[in-house]
Amino acid sequence: MKVAIALRLANEDWAAATAWVTEAERLGVDCVWSAESWGHDAITPLAFMAARTSRIKLGCGVIQAGTRTPALVSMTAMSLASMSGDRFLLGLGVSGPQVIEGWHGIRFERPVQRMREIVEIVRLLTRGERSSYRGSVYELPLPGGEGKAIRSMAQPRPNIPIYLATLSPKSLEMTGEIAQGWLGTSFMPEHARIFFDPLAAGAARCGRALGDLDLQAGGVVAFSDDLAPLLARRKPGLAFTLGAMGSRQHNFYNDAFRRAGYEDVAKDVQRLWLDGRREEATARVPDEMVIKTNLLGTDEMVKERIRAYRDAGVTTLRVEPDAEKLDERVATLGRLMDLLKAVDAER
Repeated sequence: MKVAIALRLANEDWAAATAWVTEAERLGVDCVWSAESWGHDAITPLAFMAARTSRIKLGCGVIQAGTRTPALVSMTAMSLASMSGDRFLLGLGVSGPQVIEGWHGIRFERPVQRMREIVEIVRLLTRGERSSYRGSVYELPLPGGEGKAIRSMAQPRPNIPIYLATLSPKSLEMTGEIAQGWLGTSFMPEHARIFFDPLAAGAARCGRALGDLDLQAGGVVAFSDDLAPLLARRKPGLAFTLGAMGSRQHNFYNDAFRRAGYEDVAKDVQRLWLDGRREEATARVPDEMVIKTNLLGTDEMVKERIRAYRDAGVTTLRVEPDAEKLDERVATLGRLMDLLKAVDAER
């Protein structure tokens, strides 16, 4: 398996973020993903990192679909691919109504179809073709006006890999059909089929196999002989995901855990969180859920989790070292890389 990390931008310390990425590159990490919520955008930090690295792939994980026109997404992707020597990975996700409507002021409508059309237009424009497209969400040029089909002035970049962060069965099928990779969250190797079956069904529709996709999933990695404090530190984050990452009507993360068999837990945590009872919500998260969504414990325990992800079919392990200081994060990452090599050597 390959390894991916997240770009850590704590307190806007760009020097520390740069050191983290360059150290990860030195250790052999395959790619770094830059997130986007309602703080820094996902793209600008990658341009900063492109000038400071030479090998590691640079992915936006993710651009929120619909917040930029498809043409702007295409222009951005071609610019990053050009300046990074084709190390750029285009990650897209639909986000949710709280962010799309509350932060961007855009209606959260037909998210799956919108994503499909954005990908189709991006592919069209990055191949160097004219902006002529007719879909149910987007139409280029707009009819009845003075617009004309235009070809990009930038050098075509037809091979930019597109990754989709998807969770619902319908969107997972679309990912298998149109993307080169999948960015997984709310993922447990023991319940991989709830994600991989629809991904495989979508891939089969266009003559591909599930193995043709780069399947990225993982979690926090932390080492200790005492598992209890590691579990305690992770429970508030899971409670937040189950309770706060969406409304009562739309929480795609919560839905994924329900499909994995945690219906009662997911319901209870969401209800308690949204009722303002956050400590009770955190206490309701079971140890088992924390263990299955992360890589925690002794070297042997972490190796067992690496094997679980590998055997489930994950091709890139996305990890987040549980440490604030740079030297501790790098040491944890290095330790994980050594264990991964040991696991790989077993086969």
